[in-house]
Amino acid sequence: MKILNSYSKNFDRLLDNLLLERKKKLKSSSVSVTKIINDVKKNGDKAILKYEKKFNKNTIIVPSVNQINKSIKSLDEKVKKAIDDAYHRIYKFHSLQKFKNISYKDKYKNKIDYKYLPLDSVAIYVPGSTASYPSTVLMCAIPAIVAQVKRIVMINPGYKGKQNPAVLYAAKLCGINEIYSIGGPSAISAITYGTRKIKPVNKIVGPGNEYVAAAKREVFGDIGVESMFCGPSEVTIVCDKKSNPEWIASDLVGQAEHSELVQCILISKDKNIIQKTKREIFKQANEIPRSTIAKKSLSKYGMLLHVNSDKKIIEIINKIGPEHLELNIKNYKSYIPKIKSSGSVCLGKYAVMSMTDMGAPGSNHVLPTNMSSKYSSGLNVSEFMKKISYITLTKFGIESLGPSAITLANYEGLKAHAKSIVKRIRRK
Repeated sequence: MKILNSYSKNFDRLLDNLLLERKKKLKSSSVSVTKIINDVKKNGDKAILKYEKKFNKNTIIVPSVNQINKSIKSLDEKVKKAIDDAYHRIYKFHSLQKFKNISYKDKYKNKIDYKYLPLDSVAIYVPGSTASYPSTVLMCAIPAIVAQVKRIVMINPGYKGKQNPAVLYAAKLCGINEIYSIGGPSAISAITYGTRKIKPVNKIVGPGNEYVAAAKREVFGDIGVESMFCGPSEVTIVCDKKSNPEWIASDLVGQAEHSELVQCILISKDKNIIQKTKREIFKQANEIPRSTIAKKSLSKYGMLLHVNSDKKIIEIINKIGPEHLELNIKNYKSYIPKIKSSGSVCLGKYAVMSMTDMGAPGSNHVLPTNMSSKYSSGLNVSEFMKKISYITLTKFGIESLGPSAITLANYEGLKAHAKSIVKRIRRK
């Protein structure tokens, strides 16, 4: 892992370069992604099947009800119970995000109604193949359910024709009956443009690797996507001399096992805790099943930052804009008002990011990555709703406000605009 010291003159330049390197990697355009999207757009199911065979050794696009039920039956009851518990917590929290319509009337009795309407259809992308994330099903589907979206579709790549039973159980719990065993850019293209077997949707949400993220950017405009950049994961942890290095290391390694493109950053004013945590990181990274992935992530994008002040630490956090932030420090309350960019913030030594990933508190784990927390938020109910204004103007209203609007239209050189107003207030 790279070690940077804020006492060094070139600290800011080195940090900027390291952050920019990953940012460019994740946002680089991919010729292969564009080619796949256009192939599916042109050749439909035939192209999807070709890519499924190539990348997932899969020949099934639409799993049967019997296949789904058979898979769910094999799931351990303890896992089902854990998914049930997470569902209720996530649903309860997201139910608090409901919006109220606005109705406004001015002194001229002109009226504006501002109404929230659910999208007609959405697709949730749940990473799969060799991994399984039932928690992501809940995180993506429940806000859509609360928003009252009529049609929710799940895209989840299987491997050798099999999808994860926990993912399928979570989908069933959420009332999702339309499930496709596909993944990657070809799946994004299919759900955007439609095929014989797959009907397109209005919007797609959910995390994915760099290829899925690139595909979403490619099709945006033809379909809606999240307002955030939703790519490979990130965590930044701030610790002090009283932090437990074993705990901190486990948090970093836990995030690093997701993929080789994960970004794990540790920040502290205490040099000793950094060294102790570093030793723990590599000890623990060797002890997990996904050791190779975690170690590549940590060596490529991991950083240990020795920083000289709280002010500088806060500046760095806001620069990074991490997906997950853990404040494993005694004085975390003083940081809260000053942190402007982060997907979510875990406060104190017991608020561990892994708990939020599994839906334990009920907050959402589909969060902005690659610095997009500077302008966007985590997945929420509003992502599944649109807003429409309904305007009613009275005769008195247009006669009173019209002259001002005519003046502005003429100033902007829009003579036809002005005339359309004049015609309605011209007196006989």
